[in-house]
Amino acid sequence: MYRVVAVDDSLTVLASIKLALERRGYDLHTFQRADEALKQLGSKKPDLVLTDLNMPVMDGITFIRQARVNPACRFTPIVILTTESQQAKKEEARKAGATAWITKPFTPEQLEMVLKKLLR
Repeated sequence: MYRVVAVDDSLTVLASIKLALERRGYDLHTFQRADEALKQLGSKKPDLVLTDLNMPVMDGITFIRQARVNPACRFTPIVILTTESQQAKKEEARKAGATAWITKPFTPEQLEMVLKKLLR
């Protein structure tokens, strides 16, 4: 069973991620704040991280940069889930350490397809 950490300030998005992944057997840990998720990365040891881009307190780019410093996430796939589709933002996220990008709204099937590719 793969362990996934999901970070999004929207409870609705977290609920849809939970619905999509838990029924497919993923061990999911959700956080509404990136700074709180960052503190838990070492103990959760995720196989994959999903993060929003635009969040209060700490944005997704800053979260990714700090997660990449953590030995538990140095090589962990990190997927951005966002409404943003600008190429410049995608490039900034890639340089920070993002592995993939999914534009919201997304379907459970889209999410599952990306996770399967990254977790093989």
